[in-house]
Amino acid sequence: MSMRELVVLGTASQAPTRARNHNGYLLRWDDEVILFDPGEGSQRQMLHTGVTATDLTRICVTHFHGDHCLGLPGMIQRLSLDRVPHPVAVHFPAGGADYFARLRHASSFYETAELAVEPIDADGQRITLGVGTLEARRLRHPVETYGYRLVEPDGCRMLPERLSAYGIVGPAVGRLLREGHLDVDGRRVTSDEVSVTRPGQRFAFVMDTGLCDGVYALAEHADLLVIESTFLASEAALAAEVGHLTAGQAARVATESGVRTLVLTHFSQRYADPRRFHDEAREHFAGDLVIAEDLQTVPVPPRRVPSPG
Repeated sequence: MSMRELVVLGTASQAPTRARNHNGYLLRWDDEVILFDPGEGSQRQMLHTGVTATDLTRICVTHFHGDHCLGLPGMIQRLSLDRVPHPVAVHFPAGGADYFARLRHASSFYETAELAVEPIDADGQRITLGVGTLEARRLRHPVETYGYRLVEPDGCRMLPERLSAYGIVGPAVGRLLREGHLDVDGRRVTSDEVSVTRPGQRFAFVMDTGLCDGVYALAEHADLLVIESTFLASEAALAAEVGHLTAGQAARVATESGVRTLVLTHFSQRYADPRRFHDEAREHFAGDLVIAEDLQTVPVPPRRVPSPG
């Protein structure tokens, strides 16, 4: 049975707190299990989630600030310790290749796992997966930073009432799907006449950044958007100076981009009450809103239901 959900490992920015671990996010998406931005403690946090190193298929790093990558050495070594039998792809900004190399070999260990190292070196770079396309977009931060989105291709949903009207039943339905048309009583019926487009699902992951085109490109029509909201509006000037977002900015991005479920995370330790992020975001976003907590699971919303034309 396929599963699509976000598992939150940590939600703190820069420094962990008693309640929040450093960053770390797992995306289960059918056969893909992607680890995003493993900060310190990610390996231990995974012990509480039911996800193991053997489950991982891919690791994506947005940038090489410590709270987003210092968990990499432990995770990479764990892949070898657990003798993960399949290759695990690793994506990160190409300009940070030296940092990745140092993290990969931060201490002595016997490397048996196979890492497929695939740096991101261009805005809009796409990686074809079995479940869709992983796309990276450049963000605005003091160091080279990319966000990621996973896009499932559009499919189609057959309309039973229209199939019935043409007398198309049983194996004929499969043939129509495969060939795109079917001759029925001297008339050619195309699949477009008896189906509607079923939009593919979209997941977006946006970390440290100021507002820029890349943020909107990633968020566009996302079913689930995970986005940093390091600051509140009272610190908007500081957010702009250091390349971060406020909760209100993130919420406006979600509204303007047609996001269905918004997950705010990466909170500055200066704020003790997470309800303040909820209240500020709710002023700008009316959809499903999640203020992320460590070890929380957030399901990808059910598919949008296409309406017959």
